[in-house]
Formats: sequence, C-alpha cells, structure tokens
Amino acid sequence: MGCAAAGTASAADKAPPNIVYFLVDDMGREDCGFMGGVEIKTPHIDRLAAAGATLDAFYVQPLCSPTRAALLTGRYPMRFGLQVGVVKPWAKFGLPLDERTLADDLKAAGYETGIFGKWHLGHFAPEYLPLKRGFVHQYGHYNGALDYFTHVRDGGFDWHKDDQICRDEGYSTDLIGEHAAKFVTDNAGKKPFFLYVPFNAVHSPYEPPKGGVKAYPNLKGQRQKYAAMLTSVDHAINGVVEAVEKAGVRDNTLFIFSSDNGGPSPGRITDNGKYRGGKGGVYEGGVRVAAFATWDRHIAAGSKVTEPIHVVDWRPTLLELCHAKPTGELAMDGRDAWQTIAAGGKSPHDVILLNTAPAVGAIRAGDWKLVVHHEGGGQRGGKRNAKASEPANEQDHAELYNLRDDPYEKSNVADEHPEEVKELQRKLAALAEQAAPPKAKPQPKDYKAPKVWGEFGG
Repeated sequence: MGCAAAGTASAADKAPPNIVYFLVDDMGREDCGFMGGVEIKTPHIDRLAAAGATLDAFYVQPLCSPTRAALLTGRYPMRFGLQVGVVKPWAKFGLPLDERTLADDLKAAGYETGIFGKWHLGHFAPEYLPLKRGFVHQYGHYNGALDYFTHVRDGGFDWHKDDQICRDEGYSTDLIGEHAAKFVTDNAGKKPFFLYVPFNAVHSPYEPPKGGVKAYPNLKGQRQKYAAMLTSVDHAINGVVEAVEKAGVRDNTLFIFSSDNGGPSPGRITDNGKYRGGKGGVYEGGVRVAAFATWDRHIAAGSKVTEPIHVVDWRPTLLELCHAKPTGELAMDGRDAWQTIAAGGKSPHDVILLNTAPAVGAIRAGDWKLVVHHEGGGQRGGKRNAKASEPANEQDHAELYNLRDDPYEKSNVADEHPEEVKELQRKLAALAEQAAPPKAKPQPKDYKAPKVWGEFGG
C-alpha cells in the first residue's frame, strides 16, 4: 500500500478544506485510464487521480440509491430499508427524515453546501428534497434514468434549481458541470464549501452528446455511446477543477471521485476488468469500484491505498477533517479513514458489510470475503425473512474467498475453511439482525407520472 510522502502536510495544518465529491453513475471499474482503462479517453480525471491516491479497495453498495444514502449518512442503508433496489419514481419513501446527512453537518459548521446532479433519495414530499437535507443550493434532477436532452423521466419533466422547476436546455452532463463550476466561482474564498456532483452519466439511457461518438470509431453500439458519455463527464470534471484553480483554492480543496456501483453489462457496455460480476451483485465487480482522493500536499501524489474502506467512511472522515460535528445522534457505521488514505494506515474496519438482503448477504473481514445466497430470497427479496437475519441453513449456499490470493473470486474455499465460514456467518447474521425491512415496492397498477416531478399541490 502506498503511503503519504515524507513532508506531506498534516490535515490539521490548514483551515477546514473545501470538499468536492464527483460521483459517476454506473461506471465500470476499469473504464478510466487511472484504473487501467485504455479504450476511453479520460485525461482530466486521470490527471486529477495521479495527483493523489488511487483507492484500490473502495467499496460501495450494489446499486445507486443505497450508495448515495450510505455516503451522506455514514450508515449502512440496511438500517433504514434502502438495501434493496432504488428509489423508483413512484416510491412513497426516501431517505428517512430522522437520518442526518453530511450536508447537514457541514452546513451547521459554516460550509456552503451544494448538490449538482442526481438526487435519487426521495421526492414524493417536500421534506425529502435536497434543500431540506442540508443543501443550500440544488441543481439537477430527482429520478434516475433521465433523458439527457429533454430531462424527462416516464413522461414527467425532472429538472430543478433550488428545488423549483428549471427549464434550462442542454445536455445534462454539460449543465451539471457548468453549474457546479459556477458554484465554485461564486463561493470560493468566502467560506469553505461542500460541492457534491452526482452525475446521471454514465447511466442508461445511452445518449451521448452530439458528435461525441466520432472520437470512438473503433467501438460499436452501446459501448461506443457509453465511451462518449464518459468523455463528457471528463470534460465536466475538468471545468470544475479549473474553477477551483482559478479561484486560488486548489491547495485547500479535497477532491473525491468514485462510481456509485460496478458497471452493468460488464464486457459488453462497461469494463470491470477481471473482477467478477457487476452492478446489482455483491461480487467484487458490483461493489469494488474506481475511486481516488486528491488533496495537494496532504495526500501523496501517485500513491495507492490497498486497504479496504467503504463509502460510509466518508462522513466521519470528512467531519474530522472539517472540524465539524454530526448533527444527529444515530450511530455511524463509517470510521475515520484518513490515516488509511493519507498515511498508509490499516483499514479502520475489522468487518465491512457489503450488503444484507433477503436474497443475498456479503461481508469482508481482512482478506476473507463471505457471500451467502439465501434460498427462496429471490432477486429482489421474496419469501425469506425480510431481515435475512437467521444463520445460514442447509438451503443456503455459502461461498468463501481469500481476496489476497484470489481477488477475482474464482475459487470458493468454503469447504476448506469451515470454521472461518461459521465465524463470518455469525458476524453477517448479527448485522442482518439489525436490518429494517426493505422499502422497495413494485410499480403500482395505477402509476402515472406527473407533468413535473417534485411539484406538490397546495
């Protein structure tokens, strides 16, 4: 594991840093150059990554809404029923209102806070929208799978500024990047800022910017469109970084970058490298994603963190760096991972929960990873207890992998290590016992999209 270079400045040496978090939607682990990709042009992302630390064992949730919830709360989403599926357009739920967010915390600590992009944590009532969850500024959309040009989902218009309808025209990635950069220009130097940029790219529908596919004559079909979309994200990120540099605050700005889950259709649309599986699954290809952290003089350029950390770790880590306190009383699952990232320390976790759901559960402890498939659980849940809390039984199928020797999960060694399986099953069951029932529900028969998402009657 790479360590911070000698002489790297201590995080305590400066004023609280600005935070910029770039979250890319459905990106393959090895589609950026800094993670080994060669087909897609991401020069600006790669340059920013090279200035900091690649997070080689950075874990998220298998799907979009759960990862976003974990990032903002520092808590495993199974604790509030978001461990299965995503917040669908018809959902009458969102991130529970008793959950406090990183934006709440940083706002209370004097930060200017803004979200530019995809929310996807509830929009059925005003209290669930970003401006009620700690963000002072909002620009973008509430649902997933948005049309990149019309900003429509299921026939309903979904583009907003400060939680009010916004009729800006243009390609969504470009608009998000432009407005995020303007947020930097407007606020840098006045007070510290937290800028959260969750792109809807590169999620389907695969709609590249006009002319974008011309850069990829060697690629075909959806892979070609996807490549052009990712290059568009690269340009948008560069615009934000340039705004930070022009404002003269690069030295005190921490940049974080990750995907929200592994790439879907690996090998056809996205590239997760040799890692097994993809989006929606708990194998490494679904939950171990491309990520880096860059902060000049605080994180050694060109370093690599091989110790496992999880997206829940960012809230407690950033609160410590920003001299802020949690605004709520609910215990976080995340741990302060700064020494792991910047100083070559060990993982702050003995155990990382990758997910626990009716169909499947997975946990990592050191180099060991346990995957348990629950008989009768179904793909999205089903007959089995919604908490999936019972210890594995004869109908359950347990898989054990040593990720040090077998990072691509090719060899199930459960039969050779029954005691290790038993111990990890016990730990997984203990966490599953704490899970709330999943909130995800099928589309109602009378579902009809409103003309504008997020508008409410008086």
